[in-house]
Amino acid sequence: MNIKNVYILDDRAILYISGDDAKEFLQNLVSNDINKVNDVNSCFSSLLTPQGKFLYEFIIVKHKSGYIIDCEKKQSDGLYKQLSLYKLRSKVEILNLSNEFVVAAFSHERFLTFDEAKDQSGFTIKFREDPIFLDPRNKKLGARLIINLEKLYLSIKKLDLHDANLNEYYSLSHSLGIVPKDLNKLQNKLFGIECNYEELNGIDFKKGCYVGQENTARIKLKNKLSKRLFPINIINGKLHEGESIYNSEIEIGKVLIDNDYPFALIKYLDKNFDAKLNFKTQDASINIKKPDWIN
Repeated sequence: MNIKNVYILDDRAILYISGDDAKEFLQNLVSNDINKVNDVNSCFSSLLTPQGKFLYEFIIVKHKSGYIIDCEKKQSDGLYKQLSLYKLRSKVEILNLSNEFVVAAFSHERFLTFDEAKDQSGFTIKFREDPIFLDPRNKKLGARLIINLEKLYLSIKKLDLHDANLNEYYSLSHSLGIVPKDLNKLQNKLFGIECNYEELNGIDFKKGCYVGQENTARIKLKNKLSKRLFPINIINGKLHEGESIYNSEIEIGKVLIDNDYPFALIKYLDKNFDAKLNFKTQDASINIKKPDWIN
């Protein structure tokens, strides 16, 4: 990622949760520990089904008296409705501020030029009252700035950054093994822990109960994690969502995201899976990259 580049993430949405019960409300729902979130630290987290299946993922940032939820725009309406269902009598206000705020990403190296910056995932500082944080999933994804749309381009100019092609950012994310978009294609199709959330700092196994905690903990404690979400590289041909991936005649996974930045759920412990091999689907030849941050 070029130190001068900035990527306007217009595919991201901003929800804002505030009120007397906001902290407890989130703590009872999300897979990470909300106590980690403060003025100098943000976290990555998810909202799962009661069975532990994936529904939504997002970054949580402390801001003023509440919490910013940075999520994919295609997931924002569903996440807003799901949070509202859980609200019940809690003293919580949930706002969709996507028309007012925008997310911009820039390099890890540029973040470290700020006087207050620390080289740790999730570390958060303020730029003219707006939060900037090093991506809590992986530092190589750089930093994010969440800012009012009206101030965006003036701030970019003051930071001496230049608007770059968003596909460069998507490609970086895909190459790192982190899903950049089309998260709705994953809903209810795999467990949250199979999304590599432990390695991406998105699950806290020491916190109390949350939605989906029982199955997530069981898979972890009984060493039942046999499938993981890995990025696909297409050698030739075309992918189709939901189709099987084969080594000869043996199925080793399924395509879940078939668009520009594809991902598959892979039986990564199966003897027929080897990341050095090429695999076949109905109409494509592919290889599967195991991210280097997974043991």
